[in-house]
Amino acid sequence: MTTRQGTGEESGHARYTYRLRVSVAARAGLDAEWARCRWVWNECVAMSRKVNDLNKRLPGDADKVTCGPAQLDKLLTEARTAMGWLREGSSVPQQQTIRDFGKSRAKALKDIKAKLPMRQRAGMPRIKRKRDALPSMNYTRRGFRLKDGRLHLAGGIALTVVWSRGLPADPTSVRVYRDSLGHWYSSFVVETAIEPLPETGRVIGIDWGVKETATTTSDAHDLPHRQHGKSAAAKLARHQKQMARRKPARGRAASKGYRAASRAAAKVHKKVARQRQDTGRKWAKTIVRDFDQFAVEDFRPKFLAKSTMARKAADAAIGATKTALTEMARKHGRIVHLVHPAHTTMDCAQCDARTKHALPLSERTYACTACGAVSPRDKNSARVMLVRAGLNPAGADGRSPLGAPLPEAA
Repeated sequence: MTTRQGTGEESGHARYTYRLRVSVAARAGLDAEWARCRWVWNECVAMSRKVNDLNKRLPGDADKVTCGPAQLDKLLTEARTAMGWLREGSSVPQQQTIRDFGKSRAKALKDIKAKLPMRQRAGMPRIKRKRDALPSMNYTRRGFRLKDGRLHLAGGIALTVVWSRGLPADPTSVRVYRDSLGHWYSSFVVETAIEPLPETGRVIGIDWGVKETATTTSDAHDLPHRQHGKSAAAKLARHQKQMARRKPARGRAASKGYRAASRAAAKVHKKVARQRQDTGRKWAKTIVRDFDQFAVEDFRPKFLAKSTMARKAADAAIGATKTALTEMARKHGRIVHLVHPAHTTMDCAQCDARTKHALPLSERTYACTACGAVSPRDKNSARVMLVRAGLNPAGADGRSPLGAPLPEAA
């Protein structure tokens, strides 16, 4: 079964993220605004827990008590009327905090109703603690404006944006947040139109893996495992050992040395994440430029987190690379066929025969006993993606498959 994404006919939304230069006064304003939004979130959590406990005690035929955005908005209005401290801040980020809470709670309840396993469920929203939660505030169009290259937020907060590139259109909303290094960013949501690229008439099959992040039907477009995390492992281990030696006792504030080591470790993590993201985006851009349609394995790498390959799989950043490819394809109007990964390593791309037993990971060559075809295991899987998506493997690498002709590319 395949899922087709991106027809090249619709417009969508995109995020444009920029670094912010924050003055002392603006930082104080953002911290105060975040304190109010965090209070609103925690009150929503408390109300949700109260409602859940009340519903558990009600008989089965009684009407359940709800805790939706409408009820929470009413509570926010009452709280702003009664509390001058809360009223000093803008109502826009506080209302958006309720919207974010509602989405998080609705997703958790949906997973519970669907009876998903605990490991697959989205947890109920939790309390945001002052020391742990990183500031993140969302503003709709009536809560911000851009003037002379600066971002002006409701409440009189003015921020300098580092414009690394221009916005293609007026933004509909912006999220202002701070990362683990203390850097502030603004993420604008902009309505965008499809930017079509010239048609090439070529198709490609993509198989995800650990030895190579992406194996394709074109040798020139394979994505090797860059091992960014492995390259930074020694430096990260040094900073983590410093953190372990300087770890404060329970209930005591962290020392200056511990905070310095923690920040150094966070910088390493941040650099590795950016390297993985940059590698995935550049590869995705090449694929989208050179091919019209992609048969991509709909691979969910989460299960690898509990295997012996967990560290190497995480370093491969398969999920981030797959997301970058689908977003890039949507932006340029290319078609992505998501192929179910079941038995893709057991089927023969030439004659569609299936082996009787699953191949062990140590066996890297696929040899078909039905037609005698021999090829690297991952290359065969990439060609299976094309066959299942209804595309013609002959258009992938220039040679005709054995046996009956397959349908041409859609």
